[in-house]
Amino acid sequence: MRESLFAWLNSQGITTTGPMALALTVGFILLTSLLLHLVLHRYVLVVLTKQLGRWLQVWLPPQLQQKMFDRFAFALQGAVLLAQAEIWLAGYIESLHLMETIAQIWILLFLLLGSFSVLDCILFISRRAPVGKTLPLRGIFQGVKLMGSILVGIVMLALLMGKSPVILFSGLGAMTAVLMLVFKDPILGLVAGIQLSANSMLNVGDWLQMDKYGADGEVIDIGLTTVKVSNWDKTITTIPTYALISDSFKNWQGMTEAGGRRIKRCVNIDITSVRFLEHDELLKLSHAKLLAPYLSRKEQELSRYNQQLAGELATPINGRHLTNLGTFRAYLQAYLQAHTSIRKDMTLMVRQLAPTPDGVPLEIYCFTSTTAWAEYEGIQADIFDHLFAVIGEFYLRLHQTPTGHDLRSLQGSGVGRSRLGQSA
Repeated sequence: MRESLFAWLNSQGITTTGPMALALTVGFILLTSLLLHLVLHRYVLVVLTKQLGRWLQVWLPPQLQQKMFDRFAFALQGAVLLAQAEIWLAGYIESLHLMETIAQIWILLFLLLGSFSVLDCILFISRRAPVGKTLPLRGIFQGVKLMGSILVGIVMLALLMGKSPVILFSGLGAMTAVLMLVFKDPILGLVAGIQLSANSMLNVGDWLQMDKYGADGEVIDIGLTTVKVSNWDKTITTIPTYALISDSFKNWQGMTEAGGRRIKRCVNIDITSVRFLEHDELLKLSHAKLLAPYLSRKEQELSRYNQQLAGELATPINGRHLTNLGTFRAYLQAYLQAHTSIRKDMTLMVRQLAPTPDGVPLEIYCFTSTTAWAEYEGIQADIFDHLFAVIGEFYLRLHQTPTGHDLRSLQGSGVGRSRLGQSA
């Protein structure tokens, strides 16, 4: 073919010997490569994208499709360039070697980039599947890309040096320590990602809380070296992936899967307001629908016990009596049992904690039937609103540190002035 072309050029009076022949050959190769580029990217890829896009658009966005096709088209152009060089430059050893080296490096580069695009497409599709949420595929794919880049880089370097890649790979063992130091974070991140996935410790979409790094929000990405968390205040926190293995963190996903979010909050009761309930007070409280069964049962129980003491009941401490604090605790227990937004199949109790200088802590411990944040806060607020409103009906007082208003009220009542007069 080359001889036929040169014979035709000679018949036209164009010299095809020496440097002119080489220039004409290289020019012909570049011209055909340019024409192939225009045909591929202006016509073939446009038609291919339209035809396949109708089927792939359900799975892939047009940008990913276009990038993948373009990169493989460039790799095809490199293969055609290599074939042309072997055909047209057979008699020019040095030029053939140079053109082959360029073409081979070109093919390797765009095959590598094309494989990256395939991985990106697989990652995009996997995000819609359950496996994409349980496996840190992005971190794994980034590790694969890193290893592929290193291997292809070594092969390219061997081509430029004119050496066998085996020689460079054999010398790679001596550089292991250096490579471990340079790629420490990616290696640790890859191992951490595999451990997180194997142990089901963290997935994209989980609620992560890690106070050390100021993270409290939803995991939006698990990469090779970092984990991105979208905090509830709309800021983004990045955490080293290996830190999730070396440090402790809290994953709230278990709460979401359980379908109930815990309420664990206490109020402090003024100890001086705790006392036995009088008969008329019990009579008044017995009209409470939620409290009536408890009072009826307890009165029967206490009556049987006190009958055994006979005349010793003149002193209250000899018998058993209902206290306002215990009755209030029983009422809250019944109130939570009747609440439609509280789960009855999970722990539910109202307990009394150890007294403190701030009073007796009365703690509500239960789980809501929803895990949505706003709904949870609303349920919790409603419960404690009711608690604050009814506590006076049980002749109890909440403990509260005196405020400026309390001090002004005390002074306005004349107590402060009388004490000043006595001290004078």
